[in-house]
Amino acid sequence: MKWALSDQYEVLLSSNAGLAIDIVKNNKPHLVTLDLGLPPDPDGSTEGLNLLGDILEIDKNIKVVIVSGNSEREVALRAISKGAYDHFGKPIDIDELKYVLKRAHYVFSLEKEYHEMEMALHRSIDGEIIGSSKAMLEAQAIARKVATNDIPVLITGESGTGKEILARYIHQHSRRNKNDLVPLNCGAIPENLMESELFGYEKGAFTGAHTRRQGKFEGADGGTLFLDEIGELPLPLQVKLLRFLQDNKIERVGGKGLIDVDVKIIAATNRVLKEMVSEGLFRDDLYYRLAVITIDLPPLREKKEDVLLLANHFLLKYSHYSNRQKYLSQGAMDSMQTYNWPGNVRELENKIRRAITLSDGIVISSKDLGLGLIKDPEIIYDLATAKQMLEKKYIIEALARHKGIASKVSKELDISRPTLTGLMKKYGIEYNK
Repeated sequence: MKWALSDQYEVLLSSNAGLAIDIVKNNKPHLVTLDLGLPPDPDGSTEGLNLLGDILEIDKNIKVVIVSGNSEREVALRAISKGAYDHFGKPIDIDELKYVLKRAHYVFSLEKEYHEMEMALHRSIDGEIIGSSKAMLEAQAIARKVATNDIPVLITGESGTGKEILARYIHQHSRRNKNDLVPLNCGAIPENLMESELFGYEKGAFTGAHTRRQGKFEGADGGTLFLDEIGELPLPLQVKLLRFLQDNKIERVGGKGLIDVDVKIIAATNRVLKEMVSEGLFRDDLYYRLAVITIDLPPLREKKEDVLLLANHFLLKYSHYSNRQKYLSQGAMDSMQTYNWPGNVRELENKIRRAITLSDGIVISSKDLGLGLIKDPEIIYDLATAKQMLEKKYIIEALARHKGIASKVSKELDISRPTLTGLMKKYGIEYNK
């Protein structure tokens, strides 16, 4: 077998479990063929099953193909339930084995690419902007410019439009990105606690102040303070915030001196601050200090060209919950384009998470999204095309039912495994368990 496969693979051989573990640890193979009958129990399967567990514990992404005789079929299926990729019967047909290994390696490569994309997503800038609409490209361009200096920024927009994401984008593109962005929701903290939360307090400043405590300003020193829902900030604290913007100094509650703090301020609101100024609810001098640069984020209903881009971004981000990548049907995409999205991007994200959980197959429908039924447009196909579409549909559904186990799929469809592999290649069917 080594001779037959050496033109396509680097083949490493092992005669026992201990040597196999050393090879896996030192060489990190993508594929392993495993005969369950290993010494000291060559007629049993215990040693082989234990080795399977040890291999997958080292690297769960390795594709282990079990080699077994017909009498060991039940044991091989048990191995698959424990994480083996597939099983292959004896006597070995080299051509068929090559098909199985080629498919296993292809799946390994897809999973590796997907995990790298997923890791890149988590490693990427926390708050990377997703969008190709003119409004989002303009917002991103302004954000990059204001990131280079320390002037305050005011971000406006409805709830769920991504104001905090934009704030993080600005922070991560600034010279301050090695320090923290500290968020504070001004509408989520009671008014009597807001001052100490923002500015901190000295020991003995009030009942219960047993030790000195730094506030959000000092916590953000060297970084960025993000004040969400700035319109909810009480008027007395607006004065103290204005004082900081003028001289970059704060005073703790109960303190006797001013403290220098180096902080960039980014504020956000879903309210119209100009109207609040005219109503006496927001100081005009603070407004003009904060609104040196204002970035307005439009609601999702006004940038429909971003809907599918965002949806596919969230599909990639959350599909790992179902252990396989999922896709949107044409009906689902149509319903998303016609829906008004009152909750904006946050609502879209939640709808995608819901659909990933509720959808039975790999294709997400408009019903899964909870947006109502929009049927895919009726198209008339010729007989040959219709037959191919039906074959592809049957194979995809069978793969989903049997979680990609080729032996079960080929048995249900009454075709050989090489035939199944050939059809999957023909129709471009990729199944990621």
